[in-house]
Amino acid sequence: MSVTSGKTGASLTEEILNHLGLADKVGASGMVGILLLWLLLNQPRGWGSGGWGTGKGEPTSRPCQGPGRGTGEGHGQMLAPPTMVLQTAAWGTLGTLRTFLSFSVDKDVQRLLRAIAGQGVDHNAIVDVLTNRSREQRQLISRAFQERTQQDLLKSLQAALSGNLERIVVALLHPAAHLDARELRTALKDSGSAEDVAMEILATRTPPQLQECLAVYRHDFKVEAEEDIKCATKGILRDLLLALAKGGRESYAGIIDYNLAEQDVQALKRAEGPSTEQTWVFILTQRNPEHLVRVLHQYQRSTGHELEKTIRDRFHGAAQVALLSLASVILNAALYFADKLHQALQETEPNYQVLMRILISRSETDLLSIRAEFKKKFGKSLYSSLQDTVKGDCRSALLALCRAEDL
Repeated sequence: MSVTSGKTGASLTEEILNHLGLADKVGASGMVGILLLWLLLNQPRGWGSGGWGTGKGEPTSRPCQGPGRGTGEGHGQMLAPPTMVLQTAAWGTLGTLRTFLSFSVDKDVQRLLRAIAGQGVDHNAIVDVLTNRSREQRQLISRAFQERTQQDLLKSLQAALSGNLERIVVALLHPAAHLDARELRTALKDSGSAEDVAMEILATRTPPQLQECLAVYRHDFKVEAEEDIKCATKGILRDLLLALAKGGRESYAGIIDYNLAEQDVQALKRAEGPSTEQTWVFILTQRNPEHLVRVLHQYQRSTGHELEKTIRDRFHGAAQVALLSLASVILNAALYFADKLHQALQETEPNYQVLMRILISRSETDLLSIRAEFKKKFGKSLYSSLQDTVKGDCRSALLALCRAEDL
């Protein structure tokens, strides 16, 4: 998709200058020149490559170099102007982590060896390498380390590190599906986490990601995730999680079915009492996301209040938490994650497991959108919030994944 799609050069120039606060200071004759200079200086890596996302109204960000990040790829990004951020093909990704173009697996292996072989462990070097490489590149480093040293990189780093930094390094070196499977297993074995963590994983992963996660779950734990869901949950929460785990959600065919949307609205309005819980489960887990966004908006217009109010009135406990989470994901997944990050930071002791899971899992997909929603809702950037709240040796790694301050 062209960055100028749907706009003339002049209107796009004016839009960018307005966004940068320069429109009143530059005459019309200088606009195009400034636009070309701005695009040249801020052209992102991967320009023109495919991508997708749902961020809206993202603020610009000024680069911030995280602690101990000397040779990593770009210490911050400038977000696109608000009307351009949807055109993610122009920017390649809404993630904060991109493929490192100057990647040298041999240099990275040697640097990690030096970091753990000396008299003292070089935490900064380890963080710098692992938080500036894509997950695929980290897997290449891990394999090359094994081939060149006959040692397992993960075990070597675990022996050299401890605490939260060890946990985040372990998470960074695991394939995404393995991390999700482990988190899902832990949530299902902890009776208080199923409606939160399990819902997060099952409701926010793409169908291929979910299939791979469940395959790893089956392989590593010798049991189907569905069996653990049945043992760990009950009622509508169990039905929701099982339906999501089956991955039967309809795909969007590019056609809006207004009649079906209205039928679903009326069905949700009529669905009162235990006998109608399956109506909620079916609609919220089987309809495609685009259709559900329309249903939720039509529901609000029809009833005068949001679906979330109905959920709070009709459901309680774990079922209410799960349904509210699902509705939040449907309407705005980036805001859903921003809320979870804020909640994790507001606890007496920051919930490092939540911070690690979200920042790592979203770093290559939509963390820029999450940052924008965080700043918009809470009036403070995610970077500053992490900087002010997170303590200890994992602080630099979390800041590196977050990447930059948002103005």
